[in-house]
Amino acid sequence: MNYRHAFHAGNFADVFKHAILVGLLEALKAKQTPFCYFDSHAGSGRYDLHGEEARKTGEHENGVLRLLAATRLSSQLHIYLNLVRALNASKPQELHVYPGSPLIASLLLREQDRAVLCELQPDEAAKLKRLFAGDARIGVHQRNGYSAMSALLPPQERRGLVLIDPPFEMQDDEFRAIEVAFTAAYARWPSGMYAIWYPIKLHQHTLPFQRWFARHRIPKVLCAELLLHPDNSALRLNGCGMIIVNPPWKFERQLEELLPSLREHLAQGRFGQHRVDWLTAE
Repeated sequence: MNYRHAFHAGNFADVFKHAILVGLLEALKAKQTPFCYFDSHAGSGRYDLHGEEARKTGEHENGVLRLLAATRLSSQLHIYLNLVRALNASKPQELHVYPGSPLIASLLLREQDRAVLCELQPDEAAKLKRLFAGDARIGVHQRNGYSAMSALLPPQERRGLVLIDPPFEMQDDEFRAIEVAFTAAYARWPSGMYAIWYPIKLHQHTLPFQRWFARHRIPKVLCAELLLHPDNSALRLNGCGMIIVNPPWKFERQLEELLPSLREHLAQGRFGQHRVDWLTAE
């Protein structure tokens, strides 16, 4: 794979994904018992917004930077932005550093919690290991995240969250890969929480994936989507979505507060849509 998330770090899709991630992890922390965070495609964990890749695309300028001066944000967005600002304490309004999902999770984990991070690309995995060297709560595995899901789940804590966030280099085939990996993991750990991020270019490509959960009788599946452009072009990222299996109690209400705020502050034109729907109920 040639994908490098550094080109896209902090863009609107990252803001969407990471704000939801914060809400899910905060919900897990409502109980004192430990939990495990599992990341199937962890990346390098930390990105330089002044680096060559980020400067080349400038995608963070229409993403996280849009929120820095915003007001009336949801509680999830406030926590998310405080984490980002904490990593840029010297100049929080400029942002040199953007945290990937593993770093965000590490900042929210308690001493009794644990993280399992999988990254297949050698250089990305090496950066991830350096980032978390000395943190006993976090294990980094240079391996295929899909196969690791069936091998390493369920965790010993029996509580936790699996984030499935692949680069989608395989396009439609990525959805099939997710279905296979999720089926194996869910068979071993049906009570686990799963959050699956996906891009939206054409909705005709995402609808079969959404219908797959009902067809396979997976209960308690919530879907959130944010569109900044009409879903009529396969040549650009028009929006993104997150499917959450076994979401926290009444989490749809948090999403219904979060998504209008994201749509307002991240708009790239007059078009904008969002939705929160149950794909399957109990």
